[in-house]
Amino acid sequence: MTSIYFGEEHESFRRTVRQFLESEIAPYAHEWEEARRIPREAFRRMGDLGLLGILFPEELGGTGASIFHALAFLEELPRSRMGGFVAAVSVQQFIATGAIHLHGTPEQKRRWLAPSIAGTKVGAIAISEPDTGSDVAAIRTMARRDGDSWVIDGAKTWITNGVEGDFVVVACRTDRDAGAGGLSLIVVEADAPGFSRSKLRKMGWHSSDTGELTFENVRVPLGNLVGEENEGFYLIMETFVLERLVTAATSVGSARLALEETRKYILERHAFGRPIGKFQAIRHRLADLYAELEAAAQLVYHAAWLHEKGENPVAEACMAKLLATELSKKTADECLQFFGGFGTVEEYPIERFFRDSRFGTIVAGTSEIMREVIAKAAIDGLAFPKRERDEDDAAAPPTPGDPADPVPPPAAEPLPADGGGPLLDGAGNPFAEDAGSQEVFEADVTDTLEAIFTETRPVTPGEAPAPPSEVTEPSFFAPSPAVESAAVEPVAPPAEATVPAFYPTAPVPVYEVTDPAYFPPTGARQMAGRDAVTLAGSAPSLALRIPVPTSVAELFETLPLRFRADRAAGWSARLHFRFKDVERSDWTVVIEDGSCRAFEGHDGAADCVVTTTEKTYLAIEGGQQAPETAFLLGKVKVSNIAAMTKFGKLFRKVAP
Repeated sequence: MTSIYFGEEHESFRRTVRQFLESEIAPYAHEWEEARRIPREAFRRMGDLGLLGILFPEELGGTGASIFHALAFLEELPRSRMGGFVAAVSVQQFIATGAIHLHGTPEQKRRWLAPSIAGTKVGAIAISEPDTGSDVAAIRTMARRDGDSWVIDGAKTWITNGVEGDFVVVACRTDRDAGAGGLSLIVVEADAPGFSRSKLRKMGWHSSDTGELTFENVRVPLGNLVGEENEGFYLIMETFVLERLVTAATSVGSARLALEETRKYILERHAFGRPIGKFQAIRHRLADLYAELEAAAQLVYHAAWLHEKGENPVAEACMAKLLATELSKKTADECLQFFGGFGTVEEYPIERFFRDSRFGTIVAGTSEIMREVIAKAAIDGLAFPKRERDEDDAAAPPTPGDPADPVPPPAAEPLPADGGGPLLDGAGNPFAEDAGSQEVFEADVTDTLEAIFTETRPVTPGEAPAPPSEVTEPSFFAPSPAVESAAVEPVAPPAEATVPAFYPTAPVPVYEVTDPAYFPPTGARQMAGRDAVTLAGSAPSLALRIPVPTSVAELFETLPLRFRADRAAGWSARLHFRFKDVERSDWTVVIEDGSCRAFEGHDGAADCVVTTTEKTYLAIEGGQQAPETAFLLGKVKVSNIAAMTKFGKLFRKVAP
């Protein structure tokens, strides 16, 4: 169905996610359900594919995609055939690490966020307690300062990923008398002394580990505090919209899959001489479910759109979550009825759909909580102000009708203490980007000299050095005293290897060249007025430091500098690049006779046409964006994948 929210890039990504889930995850559903755990390899595989950082910026290892890429992903997750897998992955990506992303220190992001995106660590967030569910302000788990540590005592329950996770973001009371204003978020790692956990056995979500956590004098560094002390309540509240959208989207996907499976069954199952799908009683009931599902999905999309626009759609997210989860439960129940007795046995998927769908109306706030929040907005007239704008948004000129002054933070939702704690505890808002800008990119320092300018031949002990061959300094070196000779074979320097036009006149760029072992022991030598030093015990290498290219025009000027002629032997190609978001949009790169030329405009017949944006291509070249992920997300369109793959191997990456 044509959508105003999803374009071809979203649908292409959706197809990729579906193929992965159906080929690499769903075949193991029964095995993982029986084992009641998800192998770590599944998380690592998803990290490798860029599926655990969809909303996180590229510089943190994410893909920097839109919320509608996330919704496409979430709607496909149920095709794993495991509600527990849906829960575990949703928490890992959208819930556990959100506060660390928005409010964590660089060190916290390095230790916990980046490994979570890569799938090498699994995280959880612990809010609910045995007698405290949605009433977050009533949390009792205490954290007190003791020297350079926090000491934590208390208990948590209903914690998804709580048993096998590597770290848990724990909501603790750091001020006993401050109510909601006395909570903080503190990270506890799995191996912390005094931290214990046990697994709950549930009626559904079997593959997901849901745990009870106990903290007995658990000591963690003060640096494990996320955000400011006593601001944990607000960090939790700001994430509820996203958490409810996540639950609503997975419920839409679950209901859609249940209807697909049921449609196949009723067209194959015969009774009284015809498929049961021909009976009006069944057809009309399914028609109602299809119509209700489409309505619920559109409400989810609308709430997500409002959130992406910077609104604070608290009521809309609650409406979407309420309708989608209740409908998923209803759909599973109705569809099981159409399967008859077969719907109650484990060999048929609808049995698991029925059990797993029951959790949706409880997690992320029960349906009763959703109705109360909606009533506050619809009946009592409670208004939820806009979210604080991100720095990037604030820097942009206000659009007509936007207030000039910063908007206040959203008000906390009134949440009665119903004891129904969410299993998908907490949530983060991964929309704000906090990317720092790099001052300098550095070429690969492990590249050997022979791979750059010359091919070297080591001298065996006792062998007289071969007559020195003349070594020509690259054209971008300024006139200087001759380099001391070495046993090398001459190789032509890279074509057009000139100093980029955007390089400042001062200071002069530094080229650090490691002397091969057979160079005379001269210590530090002067090359073009710059120090060339010997690094003891290291292989011959060259490090090239240039300013950060801030545009594709500047980046293309560096291509000859980074070209690896040894990898281009015998290969010729002409590539046309087109950048959709810059004035100087068209570029040609020619690989021919072991040389590289790059110039503006399109010239000749292209072997490959590449269409993307300047931001994406700079991120790929800088190592912040995986090219495979950018391609899967539709950020890069390539007419000849084989040629582009070969092309990408011919250049050293600019990397911090």
